[in-house]
Amino acid sequence: MSLLSYVSTILKRSAALRYPLKNSVNKIKTNTFSSLAPKKIHDVNTNVAKDVVLFKYENPKYFMYMNVFAVLQYMFWSYLGIFAFNSLKDAPVDRSKITDDTPWFRRINLGDNKYRNTLGAVSLLVGTGSLALIWMYTLKSVRFLILNKGGRHLTFVTYAPFGKNRIMKVPIECVSCKESRNLAKVQLPLKVKNTAMHYMLDMRGQFTQPVLFDSTAGLARKW
Repeated sequence: MSLLSYVSTILKRSAALRYPLKNSVNKIKTNTFSSLAPKKIHDVNTNVAKDVVLFKYENPKYFMYMNVFAVLQYMFWSYLGIFAFNSLKDAPVDRSKITDDTPWFRRINLGDNKYRNTLGAVSLLVGTGSLALIWMYTLKSVRFLILNKGGRHLTFVTYAPFGKNRIMKVPIECVSCKESRNLAKVQLPLKVKNTAMHYMLDMRGQFTQPVLFDSTAGLARKW
């Protein structure tokens, strides 16, 4: 069974959970993510009988185009850097011919070691850096957040640079929400213990089980 079919099955199975939780949503005036949460939020039964999708954000084309752009940028800047290292020749500037009207680029010997090496290094750094940043952003963008059977683990399904998915299962006590879901405007950051950077939930996505999310992944935990 493919990942999308698996998630679709979970969504269908968990759809029935929305309606018993509807009354709870109406009773809770504010979404909470810390120890200040109303007691009712902590009384939600998180011991689910089957896997439940808490959040989904389906936008694979956006990440595909973004990563294609990153690869093209890497190729362009790498070519520029290699060209600078190999093709720029030392051509000393004749200072006697420089006047006030001489353009700035005619006053510089780009073949001089300090200019050639600097231009080449900066080009390679820009190309590699842009590719690395976009790849890290892609790997940290959550496609599906799943509460596993029993309510003790969460599965992060994130996008990957080459169109596939990256799956990571972690204990629920190792996940901490850094901001209230009501306050987040663009991204909602989730921190996973012993991992670099935050996992990002795009607010254009859908919280399929908002109360269950607030009672599990949406809590702020201190380690």
